[in-house]
Amino acid sequence: ALKFLDEKGEFLGPEEASEVVRLANNCNFEFADVDTLGCYIKNFTYDQRHIEMVKDLELVDVEAIRRAHFNVAIDAVNSVGGVILPKLLGQLGVTQVTGINTDPTGDFAHNPEPLKEHLSEIRNLMRKGRHDIGFVVDPDVDRLALVCEDGSMFGEENTLVAVADYILSEMSETENHPPLNTVSNLSSTRALRDVTEKYGGTYTAAAVGEVNVTTKMKETGAVIGGEGNGGVIYPDSHYGRDALAGIGLFLSLLAKKDCKVSELRATYPEYHIAKNRIDLTPETDVDAILAQVKE
Repeated sequence: ALKFLDEKGEFLGPEEASEVVRLANNCNFEFADVDTLGCYIKNFTYDQRHIEMVKDLELVDVEAIRRAHFNVAIDAVNSVGGVILPKLLGQLGVTQVTGINTDPTGDFAHNPEPLKEHLSEIRNLMRKGRHDIGFVVDPDVDRLALVCEDGSMFGEENTLVAVADYILSEMSETENHPPLNTVSNLSSTRALRDVTEKYGGTYTAAAVGEVNVTTKMKETGAVIGGEGNGGVIYPDSHYGRDALAGIGLFLSLLAKKDCKVSELRATYPEYHIAKNRIDLTPETDVDAILAQVKE
């Protein structure tokens, strides 16, 4: 798909993108010769700049994380997470890190979607009882799944719920805080609404798609939002899904709660969600399917 981003690196919404295309169609372009397209610049500072951004977040408590002496396992599916997650964890004060699939070859060791059925390796590692938390990211490190200390799944649906619970709890104790509103897409757990209302905030559902979530977050002034696939969007950092910010916030929550991850998971509502797909073929009667859905 062709996606447009603004100067902040945020996706343009459908209406804004359509306006870009309309303006482009009304312009008389002169195209550069292939030998004079311009230049490119190498800049290797962005990993550290991103890590500093996470560390500077007010609700990321680096000292609390350091004092907790967490033992962490990570699965980076042989992509860029294998480069940046060890750096991030080290600078957050986590000295005990076990990495699997951290060589960024791009040759994925398993299906890259961070779902339970794909994560037997790190779950088996966690069952040995030597780690407090397991972090799993997708290839571009915007989705975050959590594995409990006993090898059970915290649930990618609950990544956002836990982070939101922490942010709303902390903000609710401050004076003159903004409305404690949240947003997630329609393909997400109802638990976020429950947690939001516990703190007197308002939950709003957005259409599926990251740009729809961020647009709705800006409309409602949401302090936290995201998607039920483990995508955390925290405006204090930027309007994009970010597993690094999610890790910093979750470890801060865990350090302050001083409990096991499975115990933290048990404090949230237990909902079940089925995300099944229908594969269409030329013979599929789509109208009949939609009629059944409507009924």
